Amino acid sequence: MNNKVVILSDSTCDLGEELLNKYDIHVLPLHVNFDDESYLDGKEIQLEQLYQKVETKQKLPTTSAASYGEMRDFFEKYLNEGYDIVYTGISSQMSVTYNVACTVREDLDEKRIFLVDSGNLSTGIGLILLKAAKFRDQGLSAAEIAKKLNDIVPRVKSQFVIDTLEYLYKGGRCSGVAYVFSKVLKVKPLIVVREKTLQVGAKFVGSIAKAQKGMTNIFLKDFPNIDKEFVFITHTFSYDGAKYIKSLISDVSNQIENLYETVAGCVIGSHCGKNTIGILYIMKDEIVKKQENIA
Repeated sequence: MNNKVVILSDSTCDLGEELLNKYDIHVLPLHVNFDDESYLDGKEIQLEQLYQKVETKQKLPTTSAASYGEMRDFFEKYLNEGYDIVYTGISSQMSVTYNVACTVREDLDEKRIFLVDSGNLSTGIGLILLKAAKFRDQGLSAAEIAKKLNDIVPRVKSQFVIDTLEYLYKGGRCSGVAYVFSKVLKVKPLIVVREKTLQVGAKFVGSIAKAQKGMTNIFLKDFPNIDKEFVFITHTFSYDGAKYIKSLISDVSNQIENLYETVAGCVIGSHCGKNTIGILYIMKDEIVKKQENIA
């Protein structure tokens, strides 16, 4: 008989308290830092407070991974309660958090802790977690769940329209040339997750609404080939953008079993800035199609 299974992640999964509770998923908060002030993402600071601090301090925060001690305590709690663990969090190429989890696994119990590198961020991780919760509820073992998740990882498609490159530039995640270019030509880049890292996909010239429509066109083109169980619209206070995208997909949205709208947490929000919005989903095909430029 299989041990009971718990699904764990970190705060960059951006599922929000309601969905975490609904699907019984537990997260370890990462850190958001302003000089000598450090806050636990989603516990000690929320996104609105973060942007208020940015305005007041006129500087961006840094973010940092969970420590070895935090991750060990997190895992030990559930091991001591008799659970086998399935963990997936932010991409191993975007944070050392996954590597910390690997070290903790080696030191605790490799036979009861199963790690999946999401290769992703935000609700790109969230999609994998909801699938994990479904498999758990079907009675699969932790090992069986991890194997299924590894098959899903390369099919997750995450893409975001960025209103301003200022946050990515100041955070060292885009070049000065790209930043100046985007300001002068009013380019709204589509940021995509490829090979476990953030890359620029399409470049939309003009308004943020035009960029949102372009991103939605990509989704609609993919729609016949997506897994329709879960789709996310995730943003940093782009409620108008979410409403607009929902209107653009209204002809097909009734075919989506669970269309969720979430607000990003502080770690993600601190790197992409206000008014960022994404559509995230899982492709049916084993290999995610190459991003096409759609104006």
